[in-house]
Parts: sequence; structure tokens; C-alpha cells
Amino acid sequence: MSRFSPALVTLIADTREQDEYSFDSRLVAVERRALPAGDYSVAGLEGVVAVERKTLDDFVSTVIHSRERFRKELAKLADYRAACVVVEAGLVDVLLARYRGDAHPNAVLGSALSIILDFQIPVFFCSSRQAACQFVQAYLLAAHKRWHT
Repeated sequence: MSRFSPALVTLIADTREQDEYSFDSRLVAVERRALPAGDYSVAGLEGVVAVERKTLDDFVSTVIHSRERFRKELAKLADYRAACVVVEAGLVDVLLARYRGDAHPNAVLGSALSIILDFQIPVFFCSSRQAACQFVQAYLLAAHKRWHT
């Protein structure tokens, strides 16, 4: 049982999450603890629902240079009822190479498509950190409403 108000949905932020989102405190409470996969989940659904958050630079670095490690994480997430990768940038930012490193935009886009097609995990390009935060909160609240017991 959560130590937070029962009116609030409790979201879990992984202890390794370095730049935690600030969610709407009128709707959710946040607990920090280790998650089996992903950066965010819903209390009671930690092995069922997860969101992997990435800045654009981190996404590019991960899919290009840390590909094998990330594929292991994606394999875990593929077993979840609902999982996604949220990128704090728009697709146009990928196509215009607005990131650090010399990865070709087609390689980055191809990696995103590989995540979607190989693992059936959607990748959402959310245009900005603020938009990504709102999306993650809405996604997790919808999952809570649908599957919380």
C-alpha cells in the first residue's frame, strides 16, 4: 500500500533516472525505486507497464553505440503488456541531425524502426522535454486506469 493519498496514482521513477520528470502533483505521487526495466512505471504494475525515456543525444548514442545492451533492455520490455520509448525531440530533429555525434539520420531512424518492428515497442518522438513529460504522465495514468487491480 502506498504511503501517498489514495486519490493520487503512484508512479515509480527508477533509481537510475538522473533527470526525473516533474509530474502534476495534483494527479500523481512519485516514488523512487529500482525498476526491472524502463525509467517509469505505475505502482503495482512494475512488471507490466514501463516507459523508457531518452533525450535525443542519449537515444542516438544508445541505438548507435550501446546497441547490444539496449536490445537486452528492449527484450525485457517486449514482454510487458504496455511499454514504449519516449524521445524528448521531434522526428524532424533526427532527420536534420540535431544531435551530437556523427551518426547518419537514416541510421538513427532505422534504429527507431527496428525497435518498433523487431520488438513491437513504439517509439514516440515527443518534440520537447515538456511534451514528453506530459505524454509519459498521460500514458501511465491511462495504463493505471486500464489495468490496475
